[in-house]
Amino acid sequence: MNKLSNNLHAKVHNWMDAIGFRLNASQTNGKNNVTINHYFFETFNFFEKATRNHPESTKFLCFDAYGEKINVKSLLDIQVAFFENISQLK
Repeated sequence: MNKLSNNLHAKVHNWMDAIGFRLNASQTNGKNNVTINHYFFETFNFFEKATRNHPESTKFLCFDAYGEKINVKSLLDIQVAFFENISQLK
């Protein structure tokens, strides 16, 4: 399972780099070594919650075009939400 989670983390970050997402804010809780990063591109925002030195436990959260939470379990989840959001721009 760790290999699968590491793979998701790497895939999402490779995709983010290709699209051109920017880091908007980063907040670290030193007590439990958890960092929450807020990324954005145009009108699409998503969050990454990572524990230091454990990329396999990274969780991603984004929102669909209607504002509903989507827990990202695959790269496709975040891509669908992103392209639906971008398609709403006029």
